[in-house]
Amino acid sequence: MRKAERLFQIIQILRRSSRPVTSAHLADELEVARRTIYRDIAHLIGQRVPIDGEAGFGYVLDKQFDMPPLMLTPDEIEAVLLGVQLVAKLGDAAITNAARDVVAKIASTISSDLLPLIAEPAVGLKPSEALKDAMFDSRPTRRAIREGRKIQIDYCAVGGEVTRRIIWPVLLGYEDGRSLLIAWCELKQAFRHFRTERIVDLEVLDDDIGVPKHKLRQQWLDWREIELSRSHVTP
Repeated sequence: MRKAERLFQIIQILRRSSRPVTSAHLADELEVARRTIYRDIAHLIGQRVPIDGEAGFGYVLDKQFDMPPLMLTPDEIEAVLLGVQLVAKLGDAAITNAARDVVAKIASTISSDLLPLIAEPAVGLKPSEALKDAMFDSRPTRRAIREGRKIQIDYCAVGGEVTRRIIWPVLLGYEDGRSLLIAWCELKQAFRHFRTERIVDLEVLDDDIGVPKHKLRQQWLDWREIELSRSHVTP
């Protein structure tokens, strides 16, 4: 790894960490000696990168520090390309097009010597069919989650009975070849995982959920932990 790439990667590691990062951790991730890390940190500080800390304690980067966001490494580019391939398997046209737009933006920004990584990537997924419920349009659902708004759905049960529900959406997830809308159901007064291929109709309401998004998500995570613990209890 060239020094310029290594310096950039040090900044990236510090940016993604919420606590001090030790020189040992940096050296291990970058596969260099700790004395190389000490020299690199000194060089960055000399270039007025706001890094604070010391050997034995760890280093932190000022959260206000800004850096061009598309100075990507080969590993990061390949991670994005792999992610695009995974997204394409979801069968959601809007998400797939957005992912391809990201690749196009990257291609128009990175240096010419990195373009072959996009044209001939070193990573790939085995071709396979998209999800069974590929016709589900996730755009209204994702918008409702971002805006913290309630959704009204007509949901078809296994037996064919259709019920109208008002739900508080938490997350649109994917599991076992299907997409699931995870939400608090007002009818059942509990969290439920709705299979999107069984949603007959969906309408985003003007009503706010009334609960901060992070709090609702944490409540779901707590509920999931309880459900998982119950499923592992032997009779």
